[in-house]
Amino acid sequence: MRTQSRRRPRATLAAVAAGTLLAPLLTGCWAGAGGAGSGGDSINVLMVNNPQMTELQRLAPRFTEETGIKVNFTVLPENDVRDKISQDFANQAGQYDVATLSNYEIPIYAKNGWLHEMDSYVAKDPAYDEQDVLKPMRESLTADDGKLYGQPFYGESSFLMYRKDVFEKEGLTMPANPTWQQVADLAAKVDGAEPGMNGICLRGLPGWGEVMAPLTTVVNTFGGTWFDKDWNARLDSPEWERAVNFYVDLVRDHGESGAAQSGFAECLNNMTQGKVAMWYDATSAAGSLESADSPVKGKIGYVPAPVEETESSGWLYTWAWGIQDASRNPDKAWQFVSWASSKQYEQLVGEEIGWSNVPAGKRASTYENPDYRAEAAAFQEMTKEAIEGARPNDPGVQPRPAPGIQFVGIPEFTDLGTKVSQEISAAIAGRQSVDSALEKSQQLAEKISEEYEGR
Repeated sequence: MRTQSRRRPRATLAAVAAGTLLAPLLTGCWAGAGGAGSGGDSINVLMVNNPQMTELQRLAPRFTEETGIKVNFTVLPENDVRDKISQDFANQAGQYDVATLSNYEIPIYAKNGWLHEMDSYVAKDPAYDEQDVLKPMRESLTADDGKLYGQPFYGESSFLMYRKDVFEKEGLTMPANPTWQQVADLAAKVDGAEPGMNGICLRGLPGWGEVMAPLTTVVNTFGGTWFDKDWNARLDSPEWERAVNFYVDLVRDHGESGAAQSGFAECLNNMTQGKVAMWYDATSAAGSLESADSPVKGKIGYVPAPVEETESSGWLYTWAWGIQDASRNPDKAWQFVSWASSKQYEQLVGEEIGWSNVPAGKRASTYENPDYRAEAAAFQEMTKEAIEGARPNDPGVQPRPAPGIQFVGIPEFTDLGTKVSQEISAAIAGRQSVDSALEKSQQLAEKISEEYEGR
């Protein structure tokens, strides 16, 4: 389903959102009774099949016991769920009352009139404690009209992970706030520190939510931007050239084998198996690295996302709940949303499943909970600082025409970002030069400039 601009069709909102990083690890799907349509004392929820969502599905009978509201779930892999959500919400078919959306889609969907605002519900539900939701999350789910259209299920930023034991053995010290050049120098020194170990893992897999997520944060801190404030495409700028050459050279010289086909899942596997000494990626990865059965548990250090010309560079992402404007049961839908994003739900997960499984990254109170702090001691404070330090409206050194750190908050970015990622991945694979990749990418971006120029 394509959303429509005033001038010509806009690109499909169907690719992986940047920072939605667990999806490649997941297989299979489960379809609930969502097709029947909601009504009476039931609601239909369409959601992505990541582990924390499927855990919510297991716990949902508790919600039904408390409220009498039955929840019919449809659970699909990420690309599939985005297609289905965009179709149902764009047509305002009302088949699904609630869906999982990210901070990329929610402002766009809200502008199109596809979502039910949540301010009125928050005002009548003081127990939900909206002010406890971390400010960057609240702001990222607020549309241009100043109204709130989503509530986060969990949130994340990005940071650098490294093997403390390997660094100690090699007599190396990780700076508290490293620059990218320092990271590159360290990658060269730890490359080969153990048999089969490379210096760093960086995503190279095509996809606007794969290679373009970390690479765009590198571009930002190297002084580049996809578009300037007047919508001029800037992918042929010296800053882009420097950033992309740096990234490609680093991963080709000291990165993982098969980098052009490595995404979040592959880098997580490499880090877990001791095949790389460093990894720059989502804060959500830390839970897996520190899990009880992880062979590297307790061996990983965490520092902020590397920088060059900016004070910070970590991205901002959340899987959040949105209520379709055409929902037949918006009040009941809100009851579900408020339950699924509440402090009480986090407590339930901690007690029933384990504190490392809590969908964190969204509430200040989570980071004050002694049970959670004990379980996530290695990374919880760094994660919170990364999220609170993210600057989606000011991620670089110049004004931007649209919000976003690891993406550009316009509908066309799914298509543009995916096509550019294919060119960058080809450069990582050695099939073309960075100059050639950026020349083609600039031509793609200029088509967007033509549409937005003068707005």
